[in-house]
Amino acid sequence: MSDALAGFTKFEFDDGRWKRPVYRIGSGPAVIVIHEIPGLHPLVLQFARDVAAEGMTVFCPSLFGKPTKPVSKGYITATTLKLLCVGREFSLWAGDRSSPIVDWLRALARQAHAECGGQGVGAVGMCFTGGFALAMMTEPSVVAPVLSQPSLPAGGKSGGKLDCSPEELAIAKARMEAENLSLIALRFEGDKHVPCARFQTLERELGSRVEAITLPDSVAKQGTGQPPHSVLTVHLDRDDPDGETMQVYRKVLAFFKERTGA
Repeated sequence: MSDALAGFTKFEFDDGRWKRPVYRIGSGPAVIVIHEIPGLHPLVLQFARDVAAEGMTVFCPSLFGKPTKPVSKGYITATTLKLLCVGREFSLWAGDRSSPIVDWLRALARQAHAECGGQGVGAVGMCFTGGFALAMMTEPSVVAPVLSQPSLPAGGKSGGKLDCSPEELAIAKARMEAENLSLIALRFEGDKHVPCARFQTLERELGSRVEAITLPDSVAKQGTGQPPHSVLTVHLDRDDPDGETMQVYRKVLAFFKERTGA
């Protein structure tokens, strides 16, 4: 096993439609960490370790890419092209609907909560999967959604749209009011994949129930060879523990801990 997966256990989760590998670490209430493009890379796994260290069981499904393979421009391009060609589990371009794979994630959340207990399940999506945590709220066990750089739907005319259906959004809004829940959304200011209009839509629809955080590009980790995008992984500046990215990082960990009852 790769060092990046040391301490994780692997199992196959089958919801009756799809089977995907899931890597698990920690103990306590459950948090589902849904990786970004290009895959379940080492920095996503480091985030999972940090969540587990706060007293939670982390479930890391592998939806595409090769687990533990480091991020590179070529890897990002290859994974993106493959998803464009064969990713029937994902809705890339259409707004106002969720990706089919969200049904599988809801089923995983249901099982994780049954196994791990607590007040409910946390869920974070990143980049391509960033909006999935909102649509997952139709599953009653999901109580702590985090949308990190939600990049779908893609396309120049989709900036203000969300990758969930009106029905899913309505359920999320009703649950937030009835159960006193909230949502965190994260992006870098200049990120063309996550238009400001998308965050404006979240704020308009969810009001005070969403904490929409836009970070200045200048605080992102430098020297990555990529424009600021991945708030919790690639562009997290761990070398500046008091910096804005690390403050946001700790906010997300605390959010999961409080909401799940860890």
